[in-house]
Amino acid sequence: METTQPAGGISGNVLFYSTPEPLNREQHGKLGLVHKDKPYSFAVNGTAVPVAVTEFAPSALSYPVIFAGEDRVPLAVMGLNTGENLFIKADGGFEAGVYIPAYIRRYPFVLANDESQDRLIVCIDTASDLLAAGGDTPLFDAAGEPTEYTQNCIKFCDDFEIERRRTDSFVQLLKDNDLFELKKAFFTPQDANGVAGEPQVVAEYFGVSEEKLNAMPADKIKELQTSGALA
Repeated sequence: METTQPAGGISGNVLFYSTPEPLNREQHGKLGLVHKDKPYSFAVNGTAVPVAVTEFAPSALSYPVIFAGEDRVPLAVMGLNTGENLFIKADGGFEAGVYIPAYIRRYPFVLANDESQDRLIVCIDTASDLLAAGGDTPLFDAAGEPTEYTQNCIKFCDDFEIERRRTDSFVQLLKDNDLFELKKAFFTPQDANGVAGEPQVVAEYFGVSEEKLNAMPADKIKELQTSGALA
């Protein structure tokens, strides 16, 4: 990916990124990563985070994985209420032993749409407190070239984009086979004495219908297995 783009127009709103700018040596040559033991405060209000199909298994060990909206975007649910994350503490620490989605790990780097040339370009969130002039790990070396750290981050973003597109294809396959169904999440309140009240619907989401899946013909099951959907 090109890392010396002039600051042009980029499109799209991306969760957690408040001021994304195309990465270039002229504007960001002095920036570096600030090392923090607990670097995840930017995601403390992230109730649900996108995950790729390859992340379903490790994510499901820690969070419910659902499909949301018309596009059936796969999400790891990390909180019960809007703006709540039960796995990231106020100091930016992540709950020990919990899988951290790649969407969070790539921050503050991201690929964004270049409005003028219809392509993806590497951006950074310049509002991030993980970046600062003279930071611990420079983004560019003395010659103005991307450091090994920056190259690794760009590679991570490239790999993320590949998995995102693969996930889009996976979701489309589920749509084509009419495997989605609307599901409800319930919460049962308790009074001061611990007596359970009436269950309440707290969310509606899309999931894969086990009934429809079990009724599929063998050739369609094999197609899903080949795609990795049933891995």
